[in-house]
Amino acid sequence: MEMKTKRALKEQYKEMKFKMGVYQLRNTANGKIFVDSGTNVDARWNKHRFQLCNGVHPNTELQADWNEYGEAAFVNEFLEALKYSDKPDTNYQKEVATLEEMCLEELQPYGDSGYNRRKRK
Repeated sequence: MEMKTKRALKEQYKEMKFKMGVYQLRNTANGKIFVDSGTNVDARWNKHRFQLCNGVHPNTELQADWNEYGEAAFVNEFLEALKYSDKPDTNYQKEVATLEEMCLEELQPYGDSGYNRRKRK
């Protein structure tokens, strides 16, 4: 079995296709949701889960409910997928951000309905 060079591994990684789009973390105990997005949704969710499990998530309200209800009370749900484009100059981060804004507008996960904070304009 041949070992791949660092360069070959880097190129292989660049060619990988990750699940992109918008997802929500829903608290089944109180119905509140946290909407987020990313160009690698699985990695993004893992980051949130790691922070929540270790008590260091920057969203203190979400962290408090996670501590109170436990991980079993939360479900991770994929909302909107972003497909890969044939155009090499596609700005996926911008596309995902636009998709997230649309979902935030539709779901309004603020106050009693969710954990998101309104962005200042």
